[in-house]
Amino acid sequence: MQPLLIGDRLGQLRAALTTTHAAQWRRLYEQCAWYRGQSLPAEHPTASITYLGPAAMNLALAYRLTGQPGYLLEARRWIGTAVSYPHWGKAKMPDHDLDAGWLLHGLSLAYSWLRDDLPDDEAAALRAKLALQGERLYAFAVETEGSWWSSSYWQNHNWICYAGLAAAGYVLDEPRWSDRARENLATVLDLMPGDGSDSEGVVYWRYGVPWLAIHLDLLQHAEGIDWWRRGDFLSRTFEWRLHQCAPGFEENIDHGDCHDRRSGHSVALYYKLAAAYRDGRARWLADHVADRHFWREAYASGVRPGVMPEAGYELLWYDPQMPAVDPADTVPTSAHFPDLGQVTARTSWQSGAAFVSFKAAPGGGHTAWDTAERFRRDKGWQTLNAGHHHPDAGAFVFGAHGEFLAVDDGYCNRKRAAYHNLVLVDGQGWAGEDRYQVYQDLPHERQARLRDVLTGDGLVHATAESAAMFDPALGVRRVDRTLVFTPAGRLVVLDLLAADQPREWTFLLHSDWPAELVGGDIVLRSGPAQAYVRQIVPDAATVSQATTEIEANPTGSTPSLRIVRTLHTVRVQVAPVVRTRILTSVEPTCALAPSAAVAEPVDCAEGVGVRFGTDGETVLLAPADRRIDGADVRAAAAAVILLPGSADRPAQVGVVAATHVDVAGRDLVRSDEPVTGVLPWPA
Repeated sequence: MQPLLIGDRLGQLRAALTTTHAAQWRRLYEQCAWYRGQSLPAEHPTASITYLGPAAMNLALAYRLTGQPGYLLEARRWIGTAVSYPHWGKAKMPDHDLDAGWLLHGLSLAYSWLRDDLPDDEAAALRAKLALQGERLYAFAVETEGSWWSSSYWQNHNWICYAGLAAAGYVLDEPRWSDRARENLATVLDLMPGDGSDSEGVVYWRYGVPWLAIHLDLLQHAEGIDWWRRGDFLSRTFEWRLHQCAPGFEENIDHGDCHDRRSGHSVALYYKLAAAYRDGRARWLADHVADRHFWREAYASGVRPGVMPEAGYELLWYDPQMPAVDPADTVPTSAHFPDLGQVTARTSWQSGAAFVSFKAAPGGGHTAWDTAERFRRDKGWQTLNAGHHHPDAGAFVFGAHGEFLAVDDGYCNRKRAAYHNLVLVDGQGWAGEDRYQVYQDLPHERQARLRDVLTGDGLVHATAESAAMFDPALGVRRVDRTLVFTPAGRLVVLDLLAADQPREWTFLLHSDWPAELVGGDIVLRSGPAQAYVRQIVPDAATVSQATTEIEANPTGSTPSLRIVRTLHTVRVQVAPVVRTRILTSVEPTCALAPSAAVAEPVDCAEGVGVRFGTDGETVLLAPADRRIDGADVRAAAAAVILLPGSADRPAQVGVVAATHVDVAGRDLVRSDEPVTGVLPWPA
């Protein structure tokens, strides 16, 4: 059998090292030089050993491309170390989880590429070790079918372990392994969300999704099967990832378990998605990260092995014929991902833009939640392991001027709604929280959702419903949050809250730095960024501040690893009432030369509203009653958003679920069916 992945293109790759692939080759040989300086533990450490897999692969690839004996010698050292360990993995599920998957993949490719160049005894030892570890992983997958990663189709452990098993199956000619892995891959591709979203968050996207690409690449080269268009997830996932970039593209919006905001990029995966789907935006982001952010991603990221060990795949997946396309030229500044119940928006694709992300969905997203319920009902299987999905329905992340102002909690083992920008009821978060798997064993009907979504150019409106997530004993009847992000980068947030009996309602707002209470405003600051937060609360309320400390170990494979994050929390507590509403405006400005806050409430006979005085942006909301009367607007609608024109934008009106809208005596909408969209200002 020809060397896997490179057998038919070795000559082409060698010729490209000094021409089209020079930058990718430089990162590969720099990584191989780094390997040469590392001392390898003689005994299996307590920490993860996943890094041994890509090291063997990268060194073997460098040798096959150049013939330089030093690379072969170094590959033998790393391979010999991995082969010497009786088990792969120590602290968590030895031989049966990520360490085994990573090493099976990397060492299988190394064996495929080096078997004729290794001493006979070392080649035999490597083959025997791959056979042993492959059988261990295969047997575990069969024995645990219907539980944990063997059938966790939306989870990175599934993708990694089966890709490793596939690589070993192809190299050792063990069709039992590769066939089972292929069958699992088919199920994964068929069941992944069609909007390209990943409920595990950006960090686990960059950690896990490359393995779907690896497996597809192996399948295509070994069996001639092209599944790149099977399902819609992979063809659309770059769009989702792009909208998770904070302005400037260096950091990421960190919903879900995110070790930090700098662990989101995989240059290799961007190259592969660009080549597979002829997506110039993915090529552009790969080049942008490689040129501007690569080393900070490599050294500041908390995810290991990280971006540097992907050097071999960078070289293999790079297509110089795919031209780069700047997203600013082609990609709208707002987006909706319905499976994850997420909307995002930004004022532009420039680094200083204001941005927001807002989400609400069942555990794992709608597809996973509903499909997992069918597996449970029909087969008794536990297929949804949404441990990286937080209790964050209705939460938002917001920033401007290159900084985060309203923030999420990052990585968390004992997940709680109180760690997010949400509302608590009698000081309580969700039913069944304060554990790792907050969605496990919840009744299927206990779902949050996003409704009434409008996205336009830099405009977003959506309403999150999350009352079902609270303990039924609280009698919560409504926890609806409507969020509007305007083209000027302002936020308006309306919380409608109700219960069977009087409850205390606590609005939470988290930031990286302590907020300041200035007059009636809450002022958020972070470096050059600042935001004024104004609230209209009709019931008695008190404002206080506290710190919220979150501690986590992001990997059971390294028990000593500890991440601590301190959030600074504003708490707005409304005294017990049966129902209340909290109307909040957020206005970003530059902290070094701040402008004044201009948000003012609109006097409405029906509905509620906020008007921003400098340019007249006006947000009118009635998400429950759907009757609006104020600011010279009368409407039967969930929302009317007035956007006066500017030098670069015509005057427009956003409407949500509208059957009638009258602006200044002029009919804008009259319809039997609800209308949602951005319309020209009435003439």
